[in-house]
Amino acid sequence: MQTQPHLQALLAVAEGVEDLETVTLIDVLRRADIKTVVASIETRRMITLARGTRLTADTMLLDVLAQDYDLIVLPGGMPGAQRLGEHEPLGEKVREQARAGRFFAAICASPAMALQPFGVLRQRRMTCYPSFSDRLSGCTFVDQPVVVDGNCITAQGPGNAMAFALTLVEQLCGKAKRNEIAKAMLVP
Repeated sequence: MQTQPHLQALLAVAEGVEDLETVTLIDVLRRADIKTVVASIETRRMITLARGTRLTADTMLLDVLAQDYDLIVLPGGMPGAQRLGEHEPLGEKVREQARAGRFFAAICASPAMALQPFGVLRQRRMTCYPSFSDRLSGCTFVDQPVVVDGNCITAQGPGNAMAFALTLVEQLCGKAKRNEIAKAMLVP
């Protein structure tokens, strides 16, 4: 029996990213056996999230940029989303991911504050936290909790973190794996 190669996701984090989104993404992706590397764009691994949660990243982003990932995902929250959007090495990595046809994703403020400046939303259907939609151009804002457009997956905010994370699992591993993970967590 042939085994599937281990899927890998990169979750980039910064000071002030949204607590619920960040922790939900880490938890759900790891439950699906997706190797999830949490990488800090800051000068240190220990960061403080938007609501005061302290998080120690697995590594520094600059140390893992040479590696390829099946998914790159950005949590939202302010000012974290803005910090992610201003980090040019991350921007180049996301642009490379998009060009290669591999999955990239963002939730809450990050589609508008990071993916938009990175230039990867052109002619795509996408969503973000609704009050950030006025910062978008060259793409179509869709007022839905989670939007999948090819290899780009976006979501609206903290209340959609579970649906977003499960959608990422489905895109990477299939509907059966999504359902298995959701059932184990008693997600309705």
